Parts: sequence; structure tokens; C-alpha cells
Amino acid sequence: MPANERGNPTRVLLGVTGGIAAYKSPELVRRLIEHGCEVQVVMTAGAQRFVTPLTFEAVSGRRVRDDLWDPSAEASMGHIELARWADVVVVAPATAHFMAELAAGLAGDLLTTLCLATTAPIVLAPAMNQAMWANPAVQANRASLESRGVRLLGPAEGDQACGEVGAGRMVEPLEIAAALLETPGPLRLQSLAGLKVLITAGPTREPIDPVRYITNRSSGKMGYALAAAAREAGAEVVLVSGPVALPAPAGVRRIDVETADELFARVHAEIAGVDIFVGCAAVSDYRPQKTAPHKIKRSAEELELALVRSPDTLASVAKLPTPPFTVGFAAETQDVARYAREKLEKKRIDMIAANQVGRDCGFDRETNALTVFWPGGELALGEGSKPVLARRLVDLIAERYRAGRRGAQPTSRAG
Repeated sequence: MPANERGNPTRVLLGVTGGIAAYKSPELVRRLIEHGCEVQVVMTAGAQRFVTPLTFEAVSGRRVRDDLWDPSAEASMGHIELARWADVVVVAPATAHFMAELAAGLAGDLLTTLCLATTAPIVLAPAMNQAMWANPAVQANRASLESRGVRLLGPAEGDQACGEVGAGRMVEPLEIAAALLETPGPLRLQSLAGLKVLITAGPTREPIDPVRYITNRSSGKMGYALAAAAREAGAEVVLVSGPVALPAPAGVRRIDVETADELFARVHAEIAGVDIFVGCAAVSDYRPQKTAPHKIKRSAEELELALVRSPDTLASVAKLPTPPFTVGFAAETQDVARYAREKLEKKRIDMIAANQVGRDCGFDRETNALTVFWPGGELALGEGSKPVLARRLVDLIAERYRAGRRGAQPTSRAG
């Protein structure tokens, strides 16, 4: 049974805002209670247009709170009491309007006031039309919230109530519940406390001329989710990142690079004192032998481009005289397990996380599926949102790291 630091059942304050996905929220209450949580529901006026308070009272066993001006509750400053009561605040669904209010620091109703008054972790499960989610204003609010440590789950992709298809669906209650029970703070053991973790993320760009380059497909989302998860687990985190359109996770020191050579140099400049290295970047294996000083003009029918090998940062870290615990990634289009094991052995690293990529999986998606291999064992982490998988992987890395320090090999996860 999950418990907070006082040893009591975990206290979840569930905010429900006015989106059609609110019909899923009672199921989330039920899932959390099944895991031993106490759940207090706070509804906005818009949410009550979709689901009645009576529904939540029936599944939670607690009176729903919905009014900042409730005389019986506010006589004792009830909104402050609730803010202090919560071990975690989760808002599911979180509408675009609610995200904008929270990003602006507004406190116009009970839920937004609670979010400003609490010191508990805040988790949002966005739900909205796919075009709304893609709107620059919504993305700016998302980036602002994440930079302040607010954690977002999803949104997921798929069919929407409006008939459109795309990113905007609320993550399913079962997955939200699983993620909440891995939330930082009193709900999550800091498995990497006292350790320094260096993570690479995103693609590299190898210039052909001043306007063209060779690169790999990578959004950087998995690497950034790992950096956030490692920080939440108590580590000091340095993130060496190729060019991506993502904000640095809260509490993480980010170093921006562009080429494979720059990534190699910055990693080795930072590697001293690092306990765990995770090479998640999609580094270009080859780069142009020469870079044209000016834009190459289109003239000849054919153009030959000579390529040379880029430096192998992952292998070079593993070969250090006293290397950190080294974790690699293998993104493969076929024979994933075989290629991952070959890479694990060839580069002599401690662990490798492998996934299949292609036109319909892996790239530019909010979800992923990982299988992790190490000498003598493997574990399928399953499919899920990248933040959820990142937390699972960080927990496994911490376990294997500690096992290596003890000189023991836990058998519970070996395959």
C-alpha cells in the first residue's frame, strides 16, 4: 500500500476541470482507492456540466469541494487546510483554460487557489482538441508550467470526441494512477539521492554547408523525461542536449551542443565525478568529411558527399579507467533484441534500453515501449508515456547500480 512519510495512506487531491474527458475521472478515483489512497475531489463549475458531484462522492466516500466561498469550509480557511492536506495534487482532465490560469498564477476558484497554496507536487493530465494542444499559446503555457516543476502526463494520441485524430486525449486512468504512485516527494523514494547523473538527449546536426546538415530523427522527449525522472529521484543531473524544442526540466543543468564532436567534448568535460551516464542522444554515426564554407549551389546532376565516422561518446565513456555506470540506447528498425545485445557486448556497457522505431512507432510520439538488457538479464518495461517509462527505467538503473556497488546480482528481474 503506498504511504506518505507519516505512514498514512497517500492523500491525493484530484482536481476535475470542464472537459468531456471528465467522465473518466471517477474511474481514476476508483483506481487510486484500490491502491490504498485517500482521494479528495475538487471540481470546477465547468466540470459539473459533464459529471455530477454525487458521482464522485459515491466513489470517493468524501464530500466534493467546489466552492472557494463555501461558508462552512472557509470559516476555518478550508482551502489552505486542503492545500496542506494533499501529498500530491493531480488535475485530470486539465483543460487549456485551466493550464492558462495556472501558468498566469491566477486564483479565481478553489482549484487554482489550492494549486498556488500547496507545496505538494502538481501533476496535470491535459485533455483538449488536437489543434488546441498544438496552439503556440498552449505550448508556451506547457513549457512555463514544466519549467516550474509541474509534471504533465500526456496527452495521448488517438480519436477525439470532436471527431478529429491527434494528440489531445487524456491519458487513461490506469496509467495516470500508476504514474501518480511514482510521483516525487513523499510518495517516491529518492533512489538516486547523492549521485551525479549525466544524460545526453536529442539529435546532433553535422553541417554539409552553412544551410544544410545531416541529422537523426529525435524529438529529445525520452532523454528529457529521463533527466526529469533522475532529478526527481534525488540525483544531481547534467543534460547535454542536441537541438530540440523542449524546456530544460526543473533543477537540471542543461548544456546545449549541435554536432557529435561537440557532444563528445562536453560529455568528457563533465564526466569527472559522474556516477551514472545515460547516452540517450541520437548521435549521427557519420559526418561530412568536409564542410563547404558557402552554400552549395544546385548545378550538377549528381553530388558526391564523403562521410567519416563521428566519435563514439558512449563507447569512450565505458572505456574510461574508472567509468561510471554506463547506460546506452538502441533504436532499431528490426531484430531489436539481437542488435541491442550485440551493442551491449561490443561497447562493454552496463545496460542498454532498446526500442523499435520506424514510420509508425518510436519517433515524434508521446508514448514509447522499452526492453532493457544487461549482462545476464533483461526486463520489458512495457509501453507507456515517456515520463512513465523514464521513471521505470530510472528505478531499474538505480537498482542495477546499487547491485553493482554491492557486488550482488538480484535475480528477481533477470530474464
